[in-house]
Amino acid sequence: MEKILIVDDEPNILLSLEFLMRKEGYQVFIARNGQEALDIIDNQMPSLVLLDIMMPEVDGYEVCRQIKTNERLDATKIIFLSAKTKDADIQKGYEVGANLYLTKPFSTRNLMTKVKELLSN
Repeated sequence: MEKILIVDDEPNILLSLEFLMRKEGYQVFIARNGQEALDIIDNQMPSLVLLDIMMPEVDGYEVCRQIKTNERLDATKIIFLSAKTKDADIQKGYEVGANLYLTKPFSTRNLMTKVKELLSN
């Protein structure tokens, strides 16, 4: 079973994404900030991380950087889900190693399609 980590400090987003991913049969882990995410990633080695950028303690860019510099996590895919919509923010997301950058609000149907695509590669 594929493991997905959802990282966001907004409880409503965590709940809806967790429900959506579990419904699709994924094993889901949740983190409310970047430090929590890094701890879970180390133990669980998820296949995919849905990652917010603006969070307390460690931001999403830094979480992404740390995943991408860890050889054990080579296969881990990262999708940024962010309210940051400026081209510079999106470009930075790809520069730190994201596979995909979706801006909030996003279509859950589109997100599920992208998750399945990334996990099948």
